[in-house]
Amino acid sequence: MARLLDVTDLITRFYTEDGVVHAVNGISYSLDEGESMALVGESGCGKSVSVLSIMRLIPSPPGRIDGGKVIYNDRDLLAISNEEMRTIRGREIAMVFQDPMTSLNPVLTIGRQMTEGLKLHLGMNDSQAKSRAAEMLEMVGIPGAADHLSDYPHQFSGGMRQRVMIAMGLSCNPSLLIADEPTTALDVTIQAQIVELVKQLQAKLGMAIIWITHDLGVVAGMVEKVAVMYAGYIVEMAPVNELYKHHRHPYTMGLLDSLPKLDQKHRERLATIKGLPPDLLSEPKSCPFAPRCPYVINQCWEENPPLMPSGPDHFTACWRFEVMRDDMHFGDKI
Repeated sequence: MARLLDVTDLITRFYTEDGVVHAVNGISYSLDEGESMALVGESGCGKSVSVLSIMRLIPSPPGRIDGGKVIYNDRDLLAISNEEMRTIRGREIAMVFQDPMTSLNPVLTIGRQMTEGLKLHLGMNDSQAKSRAAEMLEMVGIPGAADHLSDYPHQFSGGMRQRVMIAMGLSCNPSLLIADEPTTALDVTIQAQIVELVKQLQAKLGMAIIWITHDLGVVAGMVEKVAVMYAGYIVEMAPVNELYKHHRHPYTMGLLDSLPKLDQKHRERLATIKGLPPDLLSEPKSCPFAPRCPYVINQCWEENPPLMPSGPDHFTACWRFEVMRDDMHFGDKI
């Protein structure tokens, strides 16, 4: 399978009045054609900023991509011109954002918003674009789609608006779809429908997907590999089944232990990760998870561990990843 995307040492900073926010701190990963991966972590860990950097959508000022390479189909997206990037964005790499109500323009019809990209990227005329837009809306499960092209976003439910955003993202047949927490604002039933829809569309269209979420429970059955982010770093990366069964980082362990279990006893408390995420205004010289980690040793305070091999296709940024093999429950240590 051919390599589609190579992200190497990506660094993104925000230069604010309070200081420099170290949002993304040298992350690296790759994605093959048709492959799916998840970026997982709590709010503020750099997931969304990292993919917005790939898309060159970081607001400047105050944001700035300070280093790294993003090789997509043998082109460095950080080195090409703005005009070249505009032809790729939406056409070859599409993005579905968290909140469809703020992503869709409330004063333009759904049809107007869907046909704009088709005319720009595929050179369609008005009739062709409307036909394609209706076809895509039908594909994502909106019945009588042609009749809804003249509707406005407020006339759709939250789940339907998110389906419109997915249809819009897929309308130009992109090679890569980035889904930035697309189910966050939806209720659980609709979340499951959207997840299943994306899985079906990926199987049908053969595109690669980067799925961004804070919920490890969502990605279990829909991606092939997972990268766990904390404080702007990738702290663990592995195939999805390997990560669930043999996680090697205390933060990943804490995330998994905080998920409700089907066999959990009544009134049994969920494990929690004590403390607060680090202040990103200062770049950590120690392990960023050290203040919250029950496995911390002196070396953790002295040196920030790099992402190291810890198993087959498994990488972990932890000095004590070998200890994790024998101790699989974060809650036992707190």
